[in-house]
Amino acid sequence: MEQPSYKVYGYRWVVLLAFMLVVVVNQLLWITFAPITSSASSTFGVSDLSIGLLSMSFMVVFVFVSIPASWAIDTLGIRAAVGIGAALTGVFGLLRGLAATNYTWVLVAQIGIAIGQPFILNAITTVAARWFPLRERATASGFGSLAMYVGILLGLVVTPYLTLGAGMRTMLLIYGGLAAVAAVLFFVLARERPPTPPCAPDQEGRALVLDGLKQALRRREFALLLVIFFVGLGVFNAVTTWIENIVGPRGFSITQAGITGGLMIGGGIAGALVIPALSDHYRKRVPFLVLAVVGALVGLAGVTFATGYGLLLTSAFCLGFFLLSAGPTGFQYGAEVAYPAPEGTTNGLLLLAGQISGIAFILGMDAFKSPVSGSMTPSLIVLLVLMGLSLILCTRLKESALMRKAT
Repeated sequence: MEQPSYKVYGYRWVVLLAFMLVVVVNQLLWITFAPITSSASSTFGVSDLSIGLLSMSFMVVFVFVSIPASWAIDTLGIRAAVGIGAALTGVFGLLRGLAATNYTWVLVAQIGIAIGQPFILNAITTVAARWFPLRERATASGFGSLAMYVGILLGLVVTPYLTLGAGMRTMLLIYGGLAAVAAVLFFVLARERPPTPPCAPDQEGRALVLDGLKQALRRREFALLLVIFFVGLGVFNAVTTWIENIVGPRGFSITQAGITGGLMIGGGIAGALVIPALSDHYRKRVPFLVLAVVGALVGLAGVTFATGYGLLLTSAFCLGFFLLSAGPTGFQYGAEVAYPAPEGTTNGLLLLAGQISGIAFILGMDAFKSPVSGSMTPSLIVLLVLMGLSLILCTRLKESALMRKAT
């Protein structure tokens, strides 16, 4: 059990909220063009694929920037490193709004925002470790991941209405203003660490970044978790990207596809609140990771085969609830089993695996869809098989030494 002499500061929630705001805005800027592809294509005079590149650029940039960003988080600290990401998001968010009618400059701005993304997302478990005791870290990581899902949901739901009501330029300017405000608030409110550690020394110390990277990759549990994240995040990115193409051949409308995607993210928000909190309460990670993969497998099967709208919506919510709740729980588990590897390094490696698989799955599903009907069911069946293999790997995980000591 953690010693009562270690003080936990209420200001940890202020730091977490300032961090979450930056995460929300960054993800909002990432997903901006996904729900307005046709309108954006017409405005800029480019193809739908070019508009897709505005979102795809985030995945590509992440592959190259993730490791340097993790090094910055673990070496410079969360205030400096996340500050870099917040500044890039604010500056290029504003630039995107000012250059709203020029596709080339909008793409340049998107790449600038994308460079900032790993400096922000890779710090989720680091913020939790710096400010929260071990018994609250999955919950804190859950709120960090929750911010990701909220940003995506806002982008999918709000962007079409703002574009129709105020025009694309005004919408992009509003988002740029929000990004600038979020960056300023982070610099004003964020602190590197509390006056005294929130935990015992053996739950705080971390290795040097490169040593930690080697240690993490050598740990059996972390290697298995890396494969699980490769499949899980890849499935999320692919299904989110192609949701209209997935359900359209079965007779569902564009509006129904949009609601299905939104409900999947809504389920993820609920899952990120519930599952990590239960994991902290019972001081167990592995059973909840197994539960998450089982639930995600059931939800994905429904999304793959459902022909009724009610079943489709239920399946989408189930998929989001369990698949996205596995993220924060898995991030914290990875930080624990890879100890003393730095949290930014483990977080970054897991996200990197998901970005690589996301690109591969998205391109693969597009390449192998039916040339006649456009059906993506064969690709989804392959994803179901991969999820089944991930479940087998989950059952082979063991609780971390840190968590065993805390029980």
